Amino acid sequence: MEEISRSITTILLLLLVSLQIQKTYNAEMNIITDSLFLTEKDTLVSPAEVFELGYFRPDESNENRYLGIWYKKISVKTFVWVANRDFPLTGPPSHHLLKIASWTEPEGSIYTLNRASKKIGTVLVLMNNLTVVWSSNATTITTSPKATAVLLDTGNLVVIDEHRNNIWQSFDHPTDTTLPGMKFGKDFLTNKEWCLTSWRSNQDPSPGEFTWSVDTRGYPQDLLKQGTTVKFRGGPWNGLRFSGAPTLHRNTIYTYNVVINKTEVVFTYTLDNDSIISRLILNPTGVVQRFVWLEDENKWQILLELPIDICDSYNICGGYGSCSHVNTSTCVCLDGSRFVPRNPEGWERAEWSGGCVRGTALDCEDGSESSDGFVKYSYVKLPDTKTCWFDRSVKLKECEERCLKNCSCMAYANMDIRGEGSGCLLWFDDLMDLRVYFDGNGGQDIFVRMASSELDSGGQLVSKKKGGANIKIILPIVSLLLLASLIFAWFWYTWRKRHHAPMEEVGATLAACESQNNEAMELPLFSFSTIAKATADFSLNNKLGEGGFGPVYKGILEEGIEIAVKRLSATSSQGLDEFKNEVICISKLQHRNLVKLLGCSIQGEEKLLIYEYMPNKSLDRFIFDKKQRTMLDWTKRFNIIKGIARGLVYLHQDSRLRIIHRDLKASNILLDLDMNPKISDFGIARSFGGNETQANTERVVGTYGYMSPEYALDGVFSIKSDVFSFGVLTLEIVSGKRNRGFVHPEHDNNLIGHAWRMHNEGRSTELIDTSLAESNNTPFEVLRSIEVGLLCVQQSPEDRPNMAYVVMVLGGEGAMPKPKEPAFFTERNLLCVDFSSSTNPTNSTTGLTITEVVAR
Repeated sequence: MEEISRSITTILLLLLVSLQIQKTYNAEMNIITDSLFLTEKDTLVSPAEVFELGYFRPDESNENRYLGIWYKKISVKTFVWVANRDFPLTGPPSHHLLKIASWTEPEGSIYTLNRASKKIGTVLVLMNNLTVVWSSNATTITTSPKATAVLLDTGNLVVIDEHRNNIWQSFDHPTDTTLPGMKFGKDFLTNKEWCLTSWRSNQDPSPGEFTWSVDTRGYPQDLLKQGTTVKFRGGPWNGLRFSGAPTLHRNTIYTYNVVINKTEVVFTYTLDNDSIISRLILNPTGVVQRFVWLEDENKWQILLELPIDICDSYNICGGYGSCSHVNTSTCVCLDGSRFVPRNPEGWERAEWSGGCVRGTALDCEDGSESSDGFVKYSYVKLPDTKTCWFDRSVKLKECEERCLKNCSCMAYANMDIRGEGSGCLLWFDDLMDLRVYFDGNGGQDIFVRMASSELDSGGQLVSKKKGGANIKIILPIVSLLLLASLIFAWFWYTWRKRHHAPMEEVGATLAACESQNNEAMELPLFSFSTIAKATADFSLNNKLGEGGFGPVYKGILEEGIEIAVKRLSATSSQGLDEFKNEVICISKLQHRNLVKLLGCSIQGEEKLLIYEYMPNKSLDRFIFDKKQRTMLDWTKRFNIIKGIARGLVYLHQDSRLRIIHRDLKASNILLDLDMNPKISDFGIARSFGGNETQANTERVVGTYGYMSPEYALDGVFSIKSDVFSFGVLTLEIVSGKRNRGFVHPEHDNNLIGHAWRMHNEGRSTELIDTSLAESNNTPFEVLRSIEVGLLCVQQSPEDRPNMAYVVMVLGGEGAMPKPKEPAFFTERNLLCVDFSSSTNPTNSTTGLTITEVVAR
């Protein structure tokens, strides 16, 4: 490169003199030659004025300039290619020019300017004060001394010789954008690779840390990498779509063209309608996005984004682990009856990297006839294909036979799923990076090797859908029986409520206490006199507060243990229900981020619950108080957020019963001596068994400002209801503001709406509590917590993450999808719901808490 610069210096000096005379105004050019240069004042325009090439500054505060291509007629300046990404132009603009230079190849293959030499070629060079900053590939030999550079309407900058032969093109050197007709893949003959590399930031086009490329080590598949680490795998093309990216499929806007053979692997796409403008980019945050231009709205509309969710994180569940964002647990073994976690204890802590192993060893041994068979799984993202064997000519039956004869073969599948299917893929290692698409719009069939004992009696394939016809008959019958049982249970419960006195229910609760004690749950029955003595006969000096259930007192047992005593009020029907619910529910829960129930006491009309004492009381006393909030720096707040999240993971996923709290709020988060959070008040919690994840009720329970929209309006609650409440709580912890009652002078949104507005405008730091913002050093975790909060308060429950995913991303792991518009949940949205009024709705003693009696 230095030799080129020195060789052409003399001629350029003369040309620059004439250039200053000829170029005194802005010009739109359609060609660049060895005598017609592109200066700072010029642009190169495609014939139909679709694209334009010129100099630009991505950041007006920075003097660095780049040579790039953008859409000419689109008002939002959108760059699709940058030439000098690594070497920005500096200094006076008058020193910048793009031209065609001639060169020869002397001995040693050092290119110099010498028109008298025999081997003459051309190169497109970008100069900065007579120094070559960038040039096109000069290794292409041509006998033509003349060449021109033109910009095509496809967005492709090409250098052609006098015979119209293509010497060089920008499409062979993509940056962060793929346009229609641009190749994506690899040429095995020339070792040329077409891939995308992100910008470093929105204001810095230099190569970033993310790449989107085709992995050709086994059967070709798309990979998104951060450095050398695989972040997302789009999977192989199966004729209709990419196996791991169902949104990248055949459609009415664009058509994929795929070539996979011994010489090259190439993906291109063409637009089905010439009036559509579409591009695919890899943005600086590592997200693959497809855009379409909406002329009427004057904006780019996102058609798809990858990765989409936590399950798109590469191999998150390990070998034979399947990921699903609709399950309570993010990761499950491919088949619970055939595969089990390699590390069961770690699996319970959401540490899934160890994956799963076979519950039954395979029968196959080398040199012997195998009695193994295969189980069919549908709608599966095909496992990592980097070590796959493949043959396009082999049919599925022969594919099965080949796999069965090789003891190392773990699974097989079609390469192309169109029609009856064709081609054969074989896997010889553990199946990695699996997920199941429950909506049936992604993935494909895969056949996994199993021991003979895992197959049916006939030794045939056992399919996930086998017996589907019987299910269609049985399922309605079971549903009717279940409905009849529920109706009977409801009538029985209603009759029992009307004909049995409360004391009989208390007696049943006492039996429950004793039952729990017999199960070694360590829930002692305290005598009333013991608790009365511990609280100085329930002295007003020991009173901590009061709620709908009755007062709470501090006490000290004879052993010196500090306790908090919840005393049921004689006039409170709410408290009776809470008492029963907490005894039955919370006695089964043991987690460091849940308040521990130490025991209960029943004597006559006195009903008491005894808890561990929390010296710092509730979270709302700190974050909503101007003086107290200064005691919570960001480290403490972040630990509180993570602690609450871990507690919810236990409730939703790891406890013996799945628990939905239904009243998660700041006043129900207690803080121990070290400011560690503990979730409290399970009086209106609901427990689920088995695979039950959702229910509904005729009465709303919880606290206004924390309730999810589907719960408040329709009475539908699930674990995603708690996720919504957690999102609100996270935004409150970060901002120090209550969601309900939040007032902003510029709009009437509540805290959720304000956070969404700030996020969209790139002003999330303005949401942060002023006591934190004064440090002028906003940690990464603060902004990440705001994004997590917005993910949790999205309108649709299906869009909200589960708490295991929340814990992971708060730890800095996993892909972070962009949040969708949240449920703003302002008062005018809830006019159809009957709420009681309250002057302080989030306070634990006077706040709105509507309790519902739930049959257990």
